[in-house]
Amino acid sequence: MKKTLILAVAGFWAAGAVVAEPALGMWKTEVDDGSYAHVQMSKCGANVCGTIAKSFNASGEYNSPNKGKQIVRGMTPKGGGAYEGKVWRPSNDKIYIGKMQVNGNNLTLKGCVAGGLLCSSQKWTKIK
Repeated sequence: MKKTLILAVAGFWAAGAVVAEPALGMWKTEVDDGSYAHVQMSKCGANVCGTIAKSFNASGEYNSPNKGKQIVRGMTPKGGGAYEGKVWRPSNDKIYIGKMQVNGNNLTLKGCVAGGLLCSSQKWTKIK
């Protein structure tokens, strides 16, 4: 009985690891208009959202007015590391249709217009 309980608990933990969202964690963005950021990706209800934790420019870390603002909004998991939601671009203060694809420690984030037909993308790297 004790062995069965231990195996059941171990199976439950293993199942939890399988369903963990691959997008969660801290990510480094690409440089955009001379700056880049560290974005903390966290659960927001059933979705994933990303908040700017730190900002950097050519001089190093600086206190950006965008710190603490949500850049990735309501990304719904679609399976296989794919997400759909919205993305905010701080440099022009516009919100776009957002798409994300996570592959290991790499994340491709796309901001799209025209119903998702025209997209610009960035490659982010997981830092923790």
